[in-house]
Amino acid sequence: MRILMVRLSALGDVVMAGGLPAALRARHPDAHITWLVQEGFETLPAADPALDEVLVWPRRQWRALWQGRRYGAWLRAVRGFVRELRARRFDLAIDAQGLLKSASWVRLCGARERWGVDPGEGSRWLLTRVLRTPHDKTFAAEYGYLAEALGLPAPQPALPLPGGSAAAARALLDAHAVSGGYAVLAPFTTRPQKHWPEHSWATLARRLQAERGLTPLLLGAAGDRPAARRIAGVSGAVDLTGHTDIGTAAALVATARQVVGVDTGLTHMGVAAGVPTVALFGSTCPYRTAPGRPLTVLTLDLPCSPCKRRPVCGGAYPCLSGIGVDDVMAAMPNTVMSA
Repeated sequence: MRILMVRLSALGDVVMAGGLPAALRARHPDAHITWLVQEGFETLPAADPALDEVLVWPRRQWRALWQGRRYGAWLRAVRGFVRELRARRFDLAIDAQGLLKSASWVRLCGARERWGVDPGEGSRWLLTRVLRTPHDKTFAAEYGYLAEALGLPAPQPALPLPGGSAAAARALLDAHAVSGGYAVLAPFTTRPQKHWPEHSWATLARRLQAERGLTPLLLGAAGDRPAARRIAGVSGAVDLTGHTDIGTAAALVATARQVVGVDTGLTHMGVAAGVPTVALFGSTCPYRTAPGRPLTVLTLDLPCSPCKRRPVCGGAYPCLSGIGVDDVMAAMPNTVMSA
């Protein structure tokens, strides 16, 4: 049996889907299992021993060809990629993203059986079977429903670590004189309506040091550095934004004593790694629990929440600013202390 799983992006969603390959492998030990992922997000799937193959959709390359008006080269690239997919003769294709772009690859791969979870944008017409999940979700609930429908064991969150990532994480900690226990703070996303106030992060970082003996580490991308510098400058947090790739960040998360973050990939990594995690949700739909994982979700359930990409509060974001530092500290298990 040849199985294609499509989960293109983004980082947090790739992490949440990470338990599905092992569940597929347990049910189909002799199957050839492939994950199709968008370039930039292939690091973690490539480290998953349950997969036989990771195919990378070169979206940036195609966009550059199109924007450069190299339409012939773009068309050849698309046709070549489709041929490559079809040559694998997949029996089953799974759209684990629910968008038109992901379902399109499920359809184009040529598989007779095409399953999808919560399809949107009209993508259900490209599938042979559609699954709908409840609104009140647990961590990766849609994959649990999918696994049940396919006769698979319940998928367990997983965070595979690429080779060398643990050593790179240790070297980074040593370079910043971080010894003992530490907490990963994940304040940053691409949308301001998903952010907790900077002064709250600074206060939390100070209290983690004073009350829990944990060194706070700020993780994020290079573009997050200005905000991270402001937080670190008044809190003493160690600013590692822009200093990690996905693998190194995953290794740092996996050996943390505590993770606190907003709705972003690093927070999902904490859950998948089984690290005590406090997740702050406001404008997006929260998952409520993660069976078998020490997760606490803080959300205020305001009438305007979740607003997703259409906030109506004029930039006040009370769904997150209303969550206090005391609430976050109280959500942490008392066992999270420095060694």
